[in-house]
Amino acid sequence: MSNIKEAEQSMIENIRKNTGKPLETWIDVVRKSGLNKHGEIVKFLKSEYSFTHGFANMVAHKFKGSDAASAGDSHQLVEKQYKNKDNLRMIYENIIAVVKEFGNDIEIAPKNAYVSLRRKRQFALIQPSTRTRLDIGLNLKGENPDGRLESSGSFNVMCTHRVRTASLEDIDSSVIDWLKKAYDQAG
Repeated sequence: MSNIKEAEQSMIENIRKNTGKPLETWIDVVRKSGLNKHGEIVKFLKSEYSFTHGFANMVAHKFKGSDAASAGDSHQLVEKQYKNKDNLRMIYENIIAVVKEFGNDIEIAPKNAYVSLRRKRQFALIQPSTRTRLDIGLNLKGENPDGRLESSGSFNVMCTHRVRTASLEDIDSSVIDWLKKAYDQAG
């Protein structure tokens, strides 16, 4: 069994242990609430039932059927993101190769629109934002936006900064240093 599946099973068991109700009951609670948006479901479970973010997030994913197992395997999610974007796929593959050199504790977690890079917590994400631009979201505490290292603004609330890229040449030593710093802070 993979580490991801083991962690998921552990969370499912802990939901029952912590609340006295199985996952299926919580999915039914969400169904009866009439809520359908992921963020609304998470907020509802946290505010009404004192769920932690992790448990609320998992119940929302299970309710919506959007976890990686039901949305297709990780490879398919990445293929979907980069369909007809070969130029951006090369940038993505380069970033992944660089990040893998940081350590063997990195989780690469594809979602529908981006790929999350995690250590103990998310430190970066890679998102093909347009047909010609790939954005790197970074979690860099204490780093002032400067030049290519922008404040994330409305790009993604899970990140503090963003770097826009359009070619392999954009993945220079500054970008690698920012990725490494974000990785180090997430450990």
